[in-house]
Amino acid sequence: MKALHNISYGLYVLTAKTLNPNGCIINTLIQLTSSPKQVAITVNKENFTTKMIEETGVFNVSILDETTSFDLIKHFGFISGKSSDKFLNFKDFALAQNGVPYLTKHANSYISAVVKQKIDVGSHIMFVAEVTDDVVLGNEKSLTYAKYLSDLKKPLNQMQGKYRCKVCGYVYEGNQLPDDFICPICKHPAEDFELI
Repeated sequence: MKALHNISYGLYVLTAKTLNPNGCIINTLIQLTSSPKQVAITVNKENFTTKMIEETGVFNVSILDETTSFDLIKHFGFISGKSSDKFLNFKDFALAQNGVPYLTKHANSYISAVVKQKIDVGSHIMFVAEVTDDVVLGNEKSLTYAKYLSDLKKPLNQMQGKYRCKVCGYVYEGNQLPDDFICPICKHPAEDFELI
């Protein structure tokens, strides 16, 4: 699985809205076609945002830029919307024409989309969607997953020494979680661990 780490990814905040808005971090967004303009995203089946998209068929993706802090990643990536209202005290957003939030800071653009197809791909759901709006917000470079790992996450990993599996709760103790680490309990990879 080490070669998969060399695939270029970005980091995005995926948002949806039923009664209240919610969002999560994803790293898979691709343009599929230019006519009609379509994108595909993949989201973990267990994410609260996934359930919201399945219910409404509508989502936004804010494309994070290099001004993004680790705190923003933590806010949308390490807390579950099942137990926390992520937008309650979060001010850096506005509502797009579709009524779904997008980030107004630390994002260089956003895409609004309507789901056309849902595909079960194992641990994740792939949503194929038609773009209804795409707006450029700024000219900062997009944050890549590689830059996140090297500039945001790695320095924290070197300072901290405990990592918890977000799937089963197993705690790894050590100076740095190895990239190829596999949870001995649930067999999930290192990217499913969080700093504690």
